[in-house]
Amino acid sequence: MSTMTTGRRARATTPDGVGASARRPDGIPKVRGTFEYSSDLRREGMLWGATLRSPHPHARIVRIDTAPALAVPGVRAVLTHQDVPGSGTYGMKVPDQPVLARDVVRHQGEPVAVVAADDPEAARRALERIVVEYAVLPPLTDPGRALDPDAPRVHPGGNLVRHVRIRHGDVAAARARADVVVSGEYEVGMQDQAFLGPESGLAVPDGEGGVDLYVSAQWLHEDQRQVAASLGLPRERVRLTMAGVGGAFGGREDLSVHIHACLLALRTGRPVKMVYNREESFFGHVHRHPARIRVEHGATRDGKIIHLTARLLLDGGAYTSTSQIVIANACYFAAGAYEVPNADIDGHAVFTHNPPCGAMRGFGAVQSAYAVESNMDKLARALGMDPVDLRVRNAMTTGTVLPTGQAVDGPAPVRELLERLRATPLPPDPGHHRDPRAWPGGLGNVTRGESLRRGVGYAVGVKAIGYSGGVDDICTARVTVAVRDGRPHAEVYTASAECGQGVVTVQAQVARTELGVADVTVRNADTLIGDSGSSSASRQTWMTAGAVQGACRAVRARVLDRAARVLGAVPDDLALEGGAVVDAASGDVAIPLAELLAGEELAATFEYHHRATEPVDPERGQGDAHIAFAFAAHRAVVEVDTELGLVRVVEMATAEDVGRAINPLAVEGQIEGGTAQGLGLALMEEVRVVDGRVRNPSFTDYLIPTILDMPPVRIDLLETPHPDAPYGLNGVGEPPTLSSTPAIVNALRDATGLELPRVPVRPDQLAGIEEVSTS
Repeated sequence: MSTMTTGRRARATTPDGVGASARRPDGIPKVRGTFEYSSDLRREGMLWGATLRSPHPHARIVRIDTAPALAVPGVRAVLTHQDVPGSGTYGMKVPDQPVLARDVVRHQGEPVAVVAADDPEAARRALERIVVEYAVLPPLTDPGRALDPDAPRVHPGGNLVRHVRIRHGDVAAARARADVVVSGEYEVGMQDQAFLGPESGLAVPDGEGGVDLYVSAQWLHEDQRQVAASLGLPRERVRLTMAGVGGAFGGREDLSVHIHACLLALRTGRPVKMVYNREESFFGHVHRHPARIRVEHGATRDGKIIHLTARLLLDGGAYTSTSQIVIANACYFAAGAYEVPNADIDGHAVFTHNPPCGAMRGFGAVQSAYAVESNMDKLARALGMDPVDLRVRNAMTTGTVLPTGQAVDGPAPVRELLERLRATPLPPDPGHHRDPRAWPGGLGNVTRGESLRRGVGYAVGVKAIGYSGGVDDICTARVTVAVRDGRPHAEVYTASAECGQGVVTVQAQVARTELGVADVTVRNADTLIGDSGSSSASRQTWMTAGAVQGACRAVRARVLDRAARVLGAVPDDLALEGGAVVDAASGDVAIPLAELLAGEELAATFEYHHRATEPVDPERGQGDAHIAFAFAAHRAVVEVDTELGLVRVVEMATAEDVGRAINPLAVEGQIEGGTAQGLGLALMEEVRVVDGRVRNPSFTDYLIPTILDMPPVRIDLLETPHPDAPYGLNGVGEPPTLSSTPAIVNALRDATGLELPRVPVRPDQLAGIEEVSTS
């Protein structure tokens, strides 16, 4: 995979400060294999924990007998629901998920019991000896049946997680005026986050009734809240420390080993380590919601969209997780990155006995983007318009009123992103006389390229950044500055979760920029510092940069006040630069920090809040719910072997508005990674669930893109600073997943003329095409 980056970029003014491609401190250790992930943690005398899971999607638990397991040599504890001292259920939004199943299991893989033993083999043998008698019940596995009156109830309150309604303008009148009305039904399969580091953690009892948990997570304080409630302990008795994270993408927002490891540690009085294997990992975290979406566009003959209707159905699986918010997000952006004056949107998230679904990169907007961008190409064909022209004609701009009634008051350069992509030269088409390794299927292709068809597809996506709907989003940072070994040194403390996105590097960059100090240490995240919120919603860089910036500026003010007293100057005439207090006008050194601080530490804590938002009206879905929006566009070039159904993505070109690139190299990495996950959803990634049972819980059968599947990625960074954000930055992690999938499938449609209403697109949908039509 190669990358070419273009676009406007603000340069850093401080070495390795904001705007520089500063080196990540975890980069070299990860490449060398010396980085300590949560699965590498060890303590003297630790035990190994393991989980017994239900083999059934739906069953009543008749009896559990743990005595045979306790008789296994080396087994120190076997726990069931009767051994949970606090609340028996947990959950981010709704506490409906049992710590250990009590009387019923609602999905395959639901935890029923946990064991602790001297070694993993003893723990495995103990799991085999636990006797669980089930009365198997019929599962509800079709989300389309979930709201039928005669459907089995997953929960006593019914099968509806949430219904979202958005009513904007007058759709009926607009439909009557439309010259062209086009509709389509689209489906998105269940995608897995497929992080390479499986769930793991180490719980260590403190000897005083509390516990320390070292775990890979996305939101330490929210995890702490749920764990403490389940253990029946005050929050301060449960301390969480971030362990090395091997990828997340939303899959670590919900708990996994957390409560179980702590229960076993407190019962045995010894450290307990839990590590899932790959198969168990597929059952141990939520997945992307499968979706069925119907979209209708109405437009005038010149291509102006005048109405949209959308009906969305998301399968939330057995428990709530974040389904309430995912369906809301899917509905908020069901009209895409376009001006749509009249919209009628209904979305339902429902319970089934399928695996629980929750947060995954793009968080509902991925499903909507696939549907609306697919229908936009269908509309373009019906109008006889170029697909890019149609998108440019209707592109959202600053001032556009969303279907939720909110006016976009920040940058919205959708037209520019599309035009930049259109102006990017297409890769050359060498025809069939080429290196056979470049054919779809590589050297395994047996048609020798006689049936190749090339296609080009475009798509654009929009998503809100940060917490919305009236949530008071916060992030806390503490910054100190002192002299260490004769040099000024800054330390930064936050609970921000480093999930691979580079937030640790960003914190150091901000401190260098604000304090003029090259030597910066970012301390490992834990719950002893205030809440930083979740590394989700593309918010963490924005929020953490704001918190660290605020703390640094408070420290800087104290330093300059001290310097002004020493120098007999005015603080406003001084600045910090190069480890010294300097004259703000001339840059001349007034006093080195090593001399000014004289062994004393100055510190400040700052709590950053973004501007207030409001909940949407539940009846019509109207309200100023969001603080900012991010936009990305992709152009995909594909080749299809229409005889074999094999696909090669020749190139992905992408343009994204990043506000300001705090670390350009890290931004490019985020865009490449999001594009790779979008390619996976388009062509290969799906958790196959049949009758409530997962059929492919392994990387042998759940396929993710490898370096051989990834094409060159041309990245065009557009920097239009957001007025409300620290340094003008914007979230960049999720937008690439929005537009990459539909761009690839639109390219497949361009090459084959097929409808392709479902992702991932499989070879049998493409094979055996005798005649290609792009009409």
